[in-house]
Amino acid sequence: MAKYIVGAYATVPQSDKWDAQLQAEYLDGIKDLDNIGGVEHAFAGSLHPEDDDWFLANINPEWDFVFTGVPGIMGNIAANPKFGIASDDASGREAALAFYEKMRLAVHKLNTFVNRQAVTHVQLQTSPNQAVAASSAASLTMSLTEMQSWDWGGATLVIEHCDTFVAGQKPSKGFLSIEDELAVIASLNKEFACNIGIAINWGRSALETRSIDGPLEHIKLAVESDLLRGLMFSGVSDEASPYGVWEDTHMPPVLPYVDGRDVYSAEKSLLTEDQISRCLQVVDWSQLQYLGLKIGVCPKTLSAAERVRCNQETLAMIVRLSASFNPSSSL
Repeated sequence: MAKYIVGAYATVPQSDKWDAQLQAEYLDGIKDLDNIGGVEHAFAGSLHPEDDDWFLANINPEWDFVFTGVPGIMGNIAANPKFGIASDDASGREAALAFYEKMRLAVHKLNTFVNRQAVTHVQLQTSPNQAVAASSAASLTMSLTEMQSWDWGGATLVIEHCDTFVAGQKPSKGFLSIEDELAVIASLNKEFACNIGIAINWGRSALETRSIDGPLEHIKLAVESDLLRGLMFSGVSDEASPYGVWEDTHMPPVLPYVDGRDVYSAEKSLLTEDQISRCLQVVDWSQLQYLGLKIGVCPKTLSAAERVRCNQETLAMIVRLSASFNPSSSL
């Protein structure tokens, strides 16, 4: 049965400086969500960007954790455009491997603190941006050949597909294509008897393809390869909005108005109940290892309680829709 995972880091309260009390208030609200099995946790170079001890003291020790390196990777790319595990530049690839080694140590630190295997999955990204630096499936193969041999504390390695470079289109990430990612994973799983998989983020696949059909296409490719491990719902807009046009800002889905107000300015989101249903119709979601959401919210002035509520409403929608499908009838 899939566990519902919330990418809570994307909705954290915004303030001019680190406010431990405000962040704790927000996390307390996330802990109270119904049906939450765990969180997607952002890694930027250390377990927590401000205070590892604070983080460990404020999490729910019963949560499962899915690590993602996107924040750290984008920071590294800003300093070195050749950074990435798919980079054809040797120094850029080695720098990315060093980054993921830090993540591996953070995984063990968290597991040790809760005295169990809390980190279930580690999401890898196939940078660099092909618009500015060369990358290839061959380079990714070299990196994953090494990484699959590391001790990840029992966590499953998963490539988190981000938008790939498309000629004539400005990319957000510009990483490898899903076809290349799936081919590399399948080859390595066969050669080393490992269990690397792939995760799809609805918003990133829609952004790449400039279409609400893109996520379905990517899901079907992953399912046909028997490699789909996770499915996360983020929104995106094709119109001017506070979240940008075709921007990877994790726009919320269209949600019910609160007191007649579109609190989250999400009325132009392409992610709707119908789109979530379409995806759940073509995947045996009960066989997924995790299913969930990752959303950002506007405006920045929203309170911790309002940010929790946006996650609550989105999670409730996903739970309700997934419960309406008989998994045995899919695909």
